[in-house]
Amino acid sequence: MVRDFSLFTSPGMLPTANGDPHAAVACVHAGPPIFYSTSNTRDGRGTWVITRASDQRRVLQDTETFSSHRSIFASVLGESWPMIPLELDPPFHGVFRSLLNPLLSPKRVMALEPAVRERAIKLIDRIAASGTSCDIMKDFAVPFAVNIFLRFIGLSDDGLETFVGWARDLLHGDKEQRPPAARTIVAFIDELATERRKEPVDDFMTFIVKAKVEGRLLSDEEVRGIGVLVFVAGLDTVSAAICFDLAHLARNPKDQELLRSEPDRIAVAAEELLRAYSTIQMIRVATKDVDFKGAPIRKGDYVSCATMIANRDPAEFEYPNEIDLAREDNRHAAFGYGPHRCLGSHLARREIVIGLEEWLARIPAFRIKTGTEPITFGGHVFGIENLILDWS
Repeated sequence: MVRDFSLFTSPGMLPTANGDPHAAVACVHAGPPIFYSTSNTRDGRGTWVITRASDQRRVLQDTETFSSHRSIFASVLGESWPMIPLELDPPFHGVFRSLLNPLLSPKRVMALEPAVRERAIKLIDRIAASGTSCDIMKDFAVPFAVNIFLRFIGLSDDGLETFVGWARDLLHGDKEQRPPAARTIVAFIDELATERRKEPVDDFMTFIVKAKVEGRLLSDEEVRGIGVLVFVAGLDTVSAAICFDLAHLARNPKDQELLRSEPDRIAVAAEELLRAYSTIQMIRVATKDVDFKGAPIRKGDYVSCATMIANRDPAEFEYPNEIDLAREDNRHAAFGYGPHRCLGSHLARREIVIGLEEWLARIPAFRIKTGTEPITFGGHVFGIENLILDWS
């Protein structure tokens, strides 16, 4: 049951010019529904790989057998505290999820929407006024997504480039870069929490340091666990999604024209693009020995539920490797399943839709600039860089 496969090193996963890592991982569907990869994490650990969407749902909903507490961030520092609520199992997960849900509810996101749209318009108008090409990640996707994140936690844009650098080293750096980046982020979150305790303002961190669960204030470690999760989640995934989406539209002028002529289709199209270009691998840890569809999973084994694999499952989607912007009943896994389904999914959706709406409304027909090649890569979070779009 061992296969030579890794989201980090298999063909198409290492940084590749004009690559398509999402299509590359779809090859697993020609094989067994579950197999063992000897190296499928950043630190080279092996994982069981679940390839079928229905089986991933089974794993992600069974929190008693498959725990989410693996201290993915803290382990870089040789520590074991959880990011909250992502790495908490029930019943404690529900306590913190209930605390945080109102901050990212559809109603709250609706209230944030004018600021999100204003930021998109400002950035795109600046890009349009400065020329006829740009690097999407650097000039639009990152400053757009990170600005929204900074507003959410109550910070200005002054440290934007610094924060992005920390996240890049943490999520995509080598083993020398990740520990110092993690230490810097922890120190930043701890210092911000200390400041908000002394001088509260109307922002996310003030809410967290003042919040109570089960009648008590949160501990320093709990505040850190929440702050780090929000920091990491807010700095990478949405910007990557926007870049993959615009790369698709640049390569597919008919799809681009469809959304220009019928902008009401953008929300549905965004769901298909989330399916086709999802970016996250979710990992669980077995809490006991279990036979899972013939796989002898042992206590402590890692189990991989990669969204980009589930979303190319032919048992779940008709013609899964075709991108159909009119696809309906799109039960994609981009935001996960079960109790740990992405807390920020409502905000992420609106950021992506608004980003596409305003880009298509303000920038003429665009393509990938001649002589340039976007670089894609796999890993724990899939990404794309050097996407230079041209509309001259």
